[in-house]
Amino acid sequence: SETHLLESQLADTAEMSIMSPSNIPTSPTVKYIHILAVMALTLGTFTVLENLIVLCVILHSSTLRCRPSYHFIGSLAVADLLGSVIFVYSFLDFHVLHRKDSPNVFLFKLGGVIASFSASVGSLFLTAIDRYISIHRPMAYKRIVTKTKAVIAFCMMWTISIVIAVLPLLGWNCKQLNSVCSDIFPLIDVKYLMFWIGMTSVLLLFIIYAYMFILWKAHHHAVRMMSRSSQKSIIQARLDIRLAKTLVLILVVLVICWGPVLAIMVYDLFWKMNNFIKTVFAFCSMLCLLNSTVNPIIYALRSKDLRRAFLNICQTCRGTSQPLDNSSESDCHSRSGKGTATAYKSTASCANTTESSL
Repeated sequence: SETHLLESQLADTAEMSIMSPSNIPTSPTVKYIHILAVMALTLGTFTVLENLIVLCVILHSSTLRCRPSYHFIGSLAVADLLGSVIFVYSFLDFHVLHRKDSPNVFLFKLGGVIASFSASVGSLFLTAIDRYISIHRPMAYKRIVTKTKAVIAFCMMWTISIVIAVLPLLGWNCKQLNSVCSDIFPLIDVKYLMFWIGMTSVLLLFIIYAYMFILWKAHHHAVRMMSRSSQKSIIQARLDIRLAKTLVLILVVLVICWGPVLAIMVYDLFWKMNNFIKTVFAFCSMLCLLNSTVNPIIYALRSKDLRRAFLNICQTCRGTSQPLDNSSESDCHSRSGKGTATAYKSTASCANTTESSL
């Protein structure tokens, strides 16, 4: 019957990994898959090691655990760690081991990838809010951003990410709804894909806005400091320039890693996908994994306090240790000065989370 044939076709398409295109000619597929497999395994291994280091340092340091900013960075590390593991496992499981999954198993694996990548973007969103508040409301930062609120925020974010991820498994898929399926995500209803694209795009746009605001503040502060002739003003202006470079790096990474993937997903909503676009999507999807690889470097490993805590752990293992300074660099708690000057100092303080040279 037609119904049985449709279910059989859907089951076959569900065997595909979401990390690869479908219906590519056989010979180029082998070539592309080998390249992608090496890329996935290399980036995945690197990402796991990086994020494990970040999590171990944060959990080991009582000072870092008390800072709201590091709750968000820790959440980002967990999301990127899970995302890289699930991504690489799913890719190798299908393309190397050639395991065939049922529709439910496929949707379960897809849900894991969606949950982890959604949580990664959500953690970036919370980190951007944290830094935006530290610049926009520096005097009220400690009152607004507390440890309890930080825990509640990332718990809610993870809950929402997981709920959204399991919706296709619970019935929001084109097989049960008998609706239009996505070309690049088998069994996924195009309306669900549109919903996920919209949600992710809104979060990314706010992240870009938040860092553009901080960049604008840093630029004005640098201009103000350069107009003065004192040595202190010149040094502060250089710090603002370094901060600006770091913020530009954050924005460039976001656009490069997420822009192509989201653009192809939008294309999938309105037009038919050909083999070439599916191949391009397969390579572009690796950029999401690359984003998980770069995140620990930008948001964690370049933090002075986290590096100091890591060195402290290494020294402890060797029998010598130094206490971690209870500084406010990493989570932007600087409250010295008043008025606009405080905001500027807080701007420079925020840079220490991501700028190694500060």
